[in-house]
Amino acid sequence: MRRAARQVNEGDADHLDEDAGHGTPLARAITGPLLFVFILGDVLGAGIYALVGVIAGEVGGAVWVPLLLALVMALLTATSYAELVTKYPRAGGAAVFAQRAYRTPLISFLVGFSMLAAGVTSAAGLALAFSGDYLAAFVDVPTVPAALVFLLLVGLLNARGIKESMRANVVMTVVEVTGLVLVVVLAGIVLGRGDGTLSRVVEFDDGRSPALAVLAAALLAYYSFVGFETSANVAEEVTNVRTVYPRALFGALLTAGAVYVLVGLAVSVVLPAGELAASSGPLLAVVSAADVGVPPRLFSLIALVAVANGALLTMIMASRLTYGMASEGLLPRPFARVLPRRRTPWVAIVATTAVAMALCVTGSLSALAETVVLLLLVVFISTNIAVLVLRRDAVEHRHFRAPTVFPILALVTCVALLTQQSAATWLRAALLLAVGVVWYAVSRRRSTRTDAESPRAQ
Repeated sequence: MRRAARQVNEGDADHLDEDAGHGTPLARAITGPLLFVFILGDVLGAGIYALVGVIAGEVGGAVWVPLLLALVMALLTATSYAELVTKYPRAGGAAVFAQRAYRTPLISFLVGFSMLAAGVTSAAGLALAFSGDYLAAFVDVPTVPAALVFLLLVGLLNARGIKESMRANVVMTVVEVTGLVLVVVLAGIVLGRGDGTLSRVVEFDDGRSPALAVLAAALLAYYSFVGFETSANVAEEVTNVRTVYPRALFGALLTAGAVYVLVGLAVSVVLPAGELAASSGPLLAVVSAADVGVPPRLFSLIALVAVANGALLTMIMASRLTYGMASEGLLPRPFARVLPRRRTPWVAIVATTAVAMALCVTGSLSALAETVVLLLLVVFISTNIAVLVLRRDAVEHRHFRAPTVFPILALVTCVALLTQQSAATWLRAALLLAVGVVWYAVSRRRSTRTDAESPRAQ
């Protein structure tokens, strides 16, 4: 993260045109399969455990339709990432793409800060999901206090060390994928014995037109696909990035999409939309309704692990991004302090955990998920414009090139999703970005003052 933040600085964008296979001090150790698993683990999991019931409440039984639409939207923006990452394999992320395209530090900062704010907001939403029906299978406690304790525990694990966090992530990723596969298998069993209702998969909410229902649900479904954009930060460490990155990116998204669509079909076969929407643990409700001997507590544990994994990964990203931006003067310097023994950014971890806790009391899971999507749509719009602007910037090495229509369609879909956001969501996102603007202004003022005083000090 520190490397990515450093490259946001105004002058550094001019030093990123080296050949895709040379000029990096890092070992290119990430192979295609490893990158595929990295992206798949980032995308697949917590969102579907938490939001499939909310999606059903918006669209009806045809849960798979908005999930499929969200997949297409994500793939369109992914083509822009594939082009920019293979064109500038040392770029490090959307903030640097913005700096190369627009040459305006404030825009680059806001793009990076939008990713940071989205991460913290996502963790808050996942904490609420953790504390709902899945946790109620073990202990009946109020949702918000339980969410606050959960975030505190995630923060402590984050502070303990990155190695411990990553080991936990590997185990939890396997568990969360197992849970989703189990839901699909159980739906097949229910359908096979004649208890399922296949016709529900093409039923839409009677209260609105199917098109509007699908678009509203796609806004929430899109949350389940976010995460692929973080893979841009490891481009320097990918072997043969020009060919490996696009294959891993599109392969992981298509795999996650296939699993999500199957889960969307499965839940509607087993339960009507109303029952799914009424539960904060919709997949647990499906497992219980299947009645094939799977202990509800076992699946609740799987779901809790999946949600916890998503929150942990998100908070690791948010705290490291905060640390990196502070190290380069883009945020106040105290956020760059680390624990002497653990070498973890404790101030950044405390700050991001505290903000996530505060966000827990500002809205529901769906409201927070919509805020995450809005913030990331800002990032994606910037990236989709940047890929078109940077077509005039020729590089010597070959790279993936997206058909021009794809970034344009991606822009259209991002704007369409923005129009579906509520005023409350815009307000929450605007307040978060306003904090970023204030920090940026303070940091720039201090930097200018330091530069002005340096000659006198000499």
